[in-house]
Amino acid sequence: MLDARIVVSAAAMPGTARLAIKPYPQALEESFEWNGQLLHVRPVRPEDEVQYRDFFAALSPADIHFRFFAMVRQLPHSQLARMTQIDYDREMGFVAFLADGDSQGDRYQRMLGIVQVIADPDNVGAEFAIAVRSASQGQGLGGILLRKTVEYCRHKGTTQLVGEILRENIRMIALAKECGFKIEPTSTWDVVRATLAFELHASKP
Repeated sequence: MLDARIVVSAAAMPGTARLAIKPYPQALEESFEWNGQLLHVRPVRPEDEVQYRDFFAALSPADIHFRFFAMVRQLPHSQLARMTQIDYDREMGFVAFLADGDSQGDRYQRMLGIVQVIADPDNVGAEFAIAVRSASQGQGLGGILLRKTVEYCRHKGTTQLVGEILRENIRMIALAKECGFKIEPTSTWDVVRATLAFELHASKP
């Protein structure tokens, strides 16, 4: 499971302070036309915890197993917080929301998918995990999220992106291959590793 932390440090000048983590990267927000509707994909924010809980509740048992490699009944607040309160310098989560124009004025309420990626301290390698709402699978949403993650890591200068996938998750394996990942066995018989190596001269944004 991914972990996250928020660190606040004092500034060098007395009486001033600054956040030690990057601010919310608004420039990474995008909107797409998807199945005749408006899909908004953006970095995860702390206030997404409620939507993430609803998203998890809408996953089928099989999809929960594919995502967490175990049958999980519910996600506690502490775990949801680790997924939504992230350090944007070392990790990233992209969430896909469907525009629904709710009465509260927030047009993006229904979470359809999420991909999370965490890099090592030197940004040499990063590991991703992805999940799509069960009712929205097979419609290209997983590809949108994975390709956005690939592009993000490429521009960030990451050397390689890795994900572990259950061998029975045929759809995810096919998507990884389609996005250029190399599929290899692991020491665990029912798990394969998807690896995508980036060019060494990849430039940072």
